[in-house]
Amino acid sequence: MEIKNRTLVTEFILLGIPHTEGQEAMLFVVFLTFYLCTLLGNLLILVAVVSDAHLHTPMYFFLCNLSVLDIGFSSVSTPKMLANVLVRSQVISLGGCMSQVFFYHFLGSTECFLYTVMAYDRFAAICNPLRYTIIMNCRVCALLAAGTWVTGSFHATILTTLTFQLPYCGSSEVDYFFCDIFPVVKLACSNTLIIETVSFTNIGLMPMTCFLLIFASYIRIVIAILKMRSAEGRRKAASTCVSHLSVVTLFFGPCALIYTQPSLSEVLVTPVQIFGNVVTPMLNPTIYTLRNKDVKGALKKLVGGQVVSEGGH
Repeated sequence: MEIKNRTLVTEFILLGIPHTEGQEAMLFVVFLTFYLCTLLGNLLILVAVVSDAHLHTPMYFFLCNLSVLDIGFSSVSTPKMLANVLVRSQVISLGGCMSQVFFYHFLGSTECFLYTVMAYDRFAAICNPLRYTIIMNCRVCALLAAGTWVTGSFHATILTTLTFQLPYCGSSEVDYFFCDIFPVVKLACSNTLIIETVSFTNIGLMPMTCFLLIFASYIRIVIAILKMRSAEGRRKAASTCVSHLSVVTLFFGPCALIYTQPSLSEVLVTPVQIFGNVVTPMLNPTIYTLRNKDVKGALKKLVGGQVVSEGGH
């Protein structure tokens, strides 16, 4: 009987963004613009780093990983949200819903781990400059990057399995604009205490642990910068950290509001979630490009083409 009940709901209906009647055309244009800018900005960073040998360093290797994650993360919910806004395509299959839950938490948690690794990279570069190339050698960088992806997939597999092993036999209307754990489990026909407890614990502890590790790294970094005798050295060291701190704030801010405040008003939670899903992935390449002369130089070479390259030689 339990197996039969689980097969009753084969698709879900995403009710979309609340209180947006009559604003569909404007929202479609805004979200599409953000999404295209996200794809273009992150692809440009990927191509710039790959094409410029001067950028083949640990910091830019991790930045490439971040760009891939941002492209994937924004693609989890935005295309379906655009279809929903434009043509009211609200139906999503059970498999599609499972995919959204899995990839949202897979890419989100991987990005969280990656920010922690990037903080460690800055710590190694500023606090141990003479040993930096030994500490962050190619093998270590590859292992750290692979570790973030593998751990992220493990985290997402647990949450997705617990969510969809529940029987869904009642309403199929998800009161949200994409499939996330809490809106979906509200529709389950059985006790959801286990998945809700595991989700809050897992999703709460993981970012908190990463944030504390990042915080600890930056305490050491600040101490090291203050001990530097050269004003130019202090400025250069600080500038390499500002971009990372900016994207960390943009990532952990919405995350903290949504997953540590379960009673957060529905009026607030949707804009905060949209900001994290749509706006932040677009801002990341902008932040790294605006504050980084190396990336700007590589992009100018890329855009200028052969003429600029020959001029540089």
